[in-house]
Amino acid sequence: MTPDHGADAGGDPADLQAKQALREEVWQALIDEDAARFPGARGRIPNFVGAEAAADRLRGLEVWRHAAVVKSNPDSPQWPVRQRALADGLVLYLAVPRLAQQQPFLRLDPAGLDVAPRAASSIKGAETHGQLVAVEDLEPVDLVVSGCVAVDRAGARLGKGGGFADLEFALAQAAGVITEDTTVVTTVHQAQIVDTGRIPMTDHDVPVDLVITPDEMVRCERRHPRPDGIAWDQLTEEKIASIPLLQRWQQQSSTR
Repeated sequence: MTPDHGADAGGDPADLQAKQALREEVWQALIDEDAARFPGARGRIPNFVGAEAAADRLRGLEVWRHAAVVKSNPDSPQWPVRQRALADGLVLYLAVPRLAQQQPFLRLDPAGLDVAPRAASSIKGAETHGQLVAVEDLEPVDLVVSGCVAVDRAGARLGKGGGFADLEFALAQAAGVITEDTTVVTTVHQAQIVDTGRIPMTDHDVPVDLVITPDEMVRCERRHPRPDGIAWDQLTEEKIASIPLLQRWQQQSSTR
């Protein structure tokens, strides 16, 4: 059975249903094209054939060469990106799974690692070799790498349904380490690019600036505005209760 990552998601039920239908369509397209790799397409940010080539294409861009600090999602298709970031001497941040700790980010500094970038940049490797940091201790981020299930050429992005990528962005934005000048990029298979306008975008959805495939780079138009902080009205009480930092911030705001 496909995991329902949006079980505790808030928002318009029609939008949630449309997003899930599109996810199913893209997951099936990857399967049909024999482009999905372990651990499979459905229910996740899908790993895809050509992920390394997409990472190399990103690595060759000016925005990468000028970056010192990268925040990346922890999923399998972006593992090659994380590996190359550490190999190139970039400080790398990953979020703790489901933001489940008061210090919700892991910091990997290549200067202090005693293992190879590939080992350190895996999910388990980051948990072993990374340092837990609080939001207020994050360094300014030059480049955000965000995994997705689907994306379009105008920058609309569709995740797997949990909303954690948007929350991670909002937390870093609230801390002032992500600004309007921070570039957001995703690496995907060509089958994950859908027709413009098919992805419902809400106030809390983070658009991307660049879409990188093994074969091309798409510079998006910034047609969709970035969210301005945490969209509390889009969060269910169940979601807030599962994230210690959100609980603390909510309590602090209620006592002011």
